[in-house]
Amino acid sequence: MPSTPTVTGRFAPSPSGPLHAGSLIAAIGSYLSARSQGGRWLLRLEDVDEGRVRPGAANTILRQLKALALDWDGPVQTQAARKNVYQDALEALQAQDVAYPCACTRQEIRGFGARYPGVCRAGLAPGRQTRSWRLRVPNILNPWEDRFHGWQHTPAIQGDPILLRADGYFAYMLACAVDDGEQGVSEVIRGADLLALTGVQRHLQSALGLPHPQYGHLPLLFNAAGHKLSKSADSPAWAGDPSQAWEKTLHLLGWITPPDLHGADAALWRDWALTQMTEEKLLYRMTAAGL
Repeated sequence: MPSTPTVTGRFAPSPSGPLHAGSLIAAIGSYLSARSQGGRWLLRLEDVDEGRVRPGAANTILRQLKALALDWDGPVQTQAARKNVYQDALEALQAQDVAYPCACTRQEIRGFGARYPGVCRAGLAPGRQTRSWRLRVPNILNPWEDRFHGWQHTPAIQGDPILLRADGYFAYMLACAVDDGEQGVSEVIRGADLLALTGVQRHLQSALGLPHPQYGHLPLLFNAAGHKLSKSADSPAWAGDPSQAWEKTLHLLGWITPPDLHGADAALWRDWALTQMTEEKLLYRMTAAGL
């Protein structure tokens, strides 16, 4: 009988600062999902946008994950040294006419509103020069099934996203698709803020001949004003006790935890959570959290 493929999950934070509470949900949720299925859990530091990288942030993230007893498989992959790989992918898209040059400035783009209207799709206007490269996205994207949210008919709400920026940095979307494909990532458990981008990411994967991971999007954290907590929104970095981090994160994911684990070592929390995990329980617990 053919063997069942090994599940491969990943956690891919940006080293723009320490992990915050929202990052912990993605880290613990993705870890429990992969490990409970006997799979691998990879760690990738998404430093493709070198302008946002903060000195020492990568080492801080590694220390935080170790304190939480979240062990990863293999070496930690980074993106800054992989520009040639992303360039090859971009050239493959250019050869298919899936990527096209864009001359629009930031000021012009801000004037378009939330959706880029494809100004340069038919070619650059006379006298304009290439500043960036964009992905040509169809008006109708293939539906896909989120692990927790069900079937998604994702509109291309942001228009044609950038693949290579005017400052020479490759965009997250391209680097992420290439890396997930190369590393054999079969499931992506991450925050629901990326749910609306997933249909476009899947379109990019298809254009590159890459497989589609299974996606599952976890709940976000909001402050009292209703704003999403994130590094970019000055969410406080997590610097507390690992035991409290496990307990609070599991509660946010809809779990009921035993009182005798309060204050326990992070490894005990991890091992207990894994003993509770099945696919059905994960789906139920995540759904119970309000997804």
